[in-house]
Amino acid sequence: MRKRLAILLLVSVMSLPCAYSDENTRFQGHAEYDKEFAMPQEDIFTGKTETLDKRDVINMTVSQVLDGSFSLEGDEFFAEVTSDVIGDKGVIIPKGSIAHGTIVQTAEAKRLGRNGYMDLSFDTLTTPDGREIPIEGKMSTRLHPVKEAAKIVATDVGYTAAGGVVGGLFAVQALGIEAAIASHGYTVAGGAAIGGAVGLGMSLYRKGKNVLISPGDEIKVRILSSVELPVYKEDALKKKELNYPGLEIRISNILFEKDPFGEVNTITLSVSITNMSDRTFSGMDLFLINDYDSVFNPSIFGDTSLLFSQIKPGDRFAGRISFAVHNVKNSFWLGVNDRRTNKPLAKISLDNAYKHVSKDVKKRNDKIKKRKTNFYKTDDPFDI
Repeated sequence: MRKRLAILLLVSVMSLPCAYSDENTRFQGHAEYDKEFAMPQEDIFTGKTETLDKRDVINMTVSQVLDGSFSLEGDEFFAEVTSDVIGDKGVIIPKGSIAHGTIVQTAEAKRLGRNGYMDLSFDTLTTPDGREIPIEGKMSTRLHPVKEAAKIVATDVGYTAAGGVVGGLFAVQALGIEAAIASHGYTVAGGAAIGGAVGLGMSLYRKGKNVLISPGDEIKVRILSSVELPVYKEDALKKKELNYPGLEIRISNILFEKDPFGEVNTITLSVSITNMSDRTFSGMDLFLINDYDSVFNPSIFGDTSLLFSQIKPGDRFAGRISFAVHNVKNSFWLGVNDRRTNKPLAKISLDNAYKHVSKDVKKRNDKIKKRKTNFYKTDDPFDI
């Protein structure tokens, strides 16, 4: 039953809508591309090469949930590169490249506080221009045995010490301070010993946590062998955009922000709009669309000055607008919807605009978008 569910999950992920398609490509998911928009190699690369060295690390995010108590060894999955891999001469692996991975080993949580773990391996990268690059990479959630043992011991000592304190206090309350004095403290010591034994028993029965890697969690994949790669031209990495005559939209700043619950799922844009077209639109006609064709409407929890503004022919407007999204690490386009046809009039790439954002803003965004790194499920109060 578990294998059947895993297969269904893999098939559903592989059937996600994508921006590129070609029946000759290996993957049937986001790794596909369209030859119509493919550029000749002399237009893509500078002619220089860089080496992706052994021990280099690539940041990625998985495209589906990997659950240590559900996923099986041998299960395949995809992961997306979340930021450009840059060498001394330029970009060698662009953001949005898709890695093919396999679960090599997995183990569920056990008693004695031993956490589950998951070992992943990666064998190919498919770039947005359709190249398939053989790689050898790995990622593991397993702690070093010494660190894991120290962590378990520290936790167990905490359980035992807490039990001793509780047991000692219980002895004083039950038998009284006079009995403790008359017995020269033996009643307190006995209660502490009993409480410590109970705490030790709880620590021995305590179960560790299972692994959970979710889309949006950033994994760090270590490269195990060196690969020589061509360097991309900067213009070749620009995302395709859709422009409408007379409508100019400029994105001057991009911020990643937390929602009221502390989740980093909000993108706030500073935009300037010059409308010399023949159309009137409002902030409600703006939307974000990601590279999986998911559409996100403006959020009412941000600056609403643009959201409820009418922008007529001849108008100019500058303001901020926010969008709540699933994963801020995806690629996005800011679009303007045509109400009559329900099709986009224009689409402006956030990735293209982000190259011109200040270094201070990029550092702030990198800091705020980092999510949990222990990859463990939260405690289940009914899991005993």
